[in-house]
Amino acid sequence: MADPAGVFPQPEHSISGLPDRGRVLCRGFIESVTYVPATQVASFTAIVTDHDVPRGKVGFVPAAVEPPTARKPGGRGRRDRLRVVWLGRRRVSGVDPGCELRLEGMLTFRDGLPTMFNPRYEILSRQENQ
Repeated sequence: MADPAGVFPQPEHSISGLPDRGRVLCRGFIESVTYVPATQVASFTAIVTDHDVPRGKVGFVPAAVEPPTARKPGGRGRRDRLRVVWLGRRRVSGVDPGCELRLEGMLTFRDGLPTMFNPRYEILSRQENQ
């Protein structure tokens, strides 16, 4: 039986405290989003961190200039960021740099970053100037 929407049975993790893999519930702030050109397969990517990004530092990243993944030798890569990918969508309404989200989904590692594909999400806050 499925849990009703809005009910989160497991404890909430910070982005830096995520496990290696498995179903997780976490909360964080959108640092950047990536829009892909119309010639590529539809996907929308956001980078999530534990802390709010200082004003003036948020932005949109073109798909060709996606943030580098700093791999640690012999390790699992960066642990201070989470990549969230919505496949089949070019935009997710309300998911913009600076907003706070609660995310639930399966966690995996791709290219040195913990990654969640098509998670359940709840928008917790928005920027004041919107």
